Amino acid sequence: MGNNFNSPAETMTANAKGAEGKASLPLGKMILLGMLAGAFIALGAASSSTAAHTVTNVGLCRLISGCVFPVGLMLIVVCGGELFTGNCLMGMAALNKQIKWSGVIRNLIVVWIANFIGSLIIAFVTYMSGNFGLSAGGLGAYTIKVALAKVNLNFGQGFFSGIGCNMLVCGGVLLAGAAKDIPGKLLGCFFPICAFVTAGFEHVVANMYYIPAGLMAMADPKYVEKAGELYGITAEQLSRLNIGSMFANLGPVTLGNIVGGGIFMGVAYYFVHIRKKAD
Repeated sequence: MGNNFNSPAETMTANAKGAEGKASLPLGKMILLGMLAGAFIALGAASSSTAAHTVTNVGLCRLISGCVFPVGLMLIVVCGGELFTGNCLMGMAALNKQIKWSGVIRNLIVVWIANFIGSLIIAFVTYMSGNFGLSAGGLGAYTIKVALAKVNLNFGQGFFSGIGCNMLVCGGVLLAGAAKDIPGKLLGCFFPICAFVTAGFEHVVANMYYIPAGLMAMADPKYVEKAGELYGITAEQLSRLNIGSMFANLGPVTLGNIVGGGIFMGVAYYFVHIRKKAD
């Protein structure tokens, strides 16, 4: 095909080849790259909240967030990082017997934890920076509102929303992989990520920032008061936002992300583009 991009078959083959390196990463490097990826996604999430927190129209608010959020994946693709959601595509290489399933599972577990650590660090940095005080505490209130909305999702909502999210995220990873130059890679990241944020789908690594950030904002009475003033959030509603409800969100969203990226994208494209090469 054209000089600036790979064909779909070439893209899938290259992604599966890249999974070999991911599966064999030394533990320390895997953790560090995972922390960086979590931090990059969290920085995109923090920036998107800042951009959108004063917008009252739901669709426009999501679109503005979606236009800013992709910077996280752009940094990962260009600078390097291990992102749980994108790594769900590693199953293509395992199905093709290029790596063992144990290597996939090891990578996903380690990277999930490392992404969480990186996201937590950025949530703490953002809180300590005083950014939540923007708009007379409006950003802190918005951060609480976003976190509360996420923990109020039931299991099915989190799971199915996670499927839709990671179909788009992995689509973005593959589009970026298809491009041969930096502008193409950035555009490949932008549109699918913007779409998942605008749709309101659930990304587990993003939630590793959004929910802890909401918990931190909730610890400050002025942000709690502002959340009540702007959004009518009551003390009873705030009681649902806690460590337990955070993991009750991360669990089903993680499973949905695995299904969306690993099965709906990874397994499907293995059969379409990779298996025939091995037969």
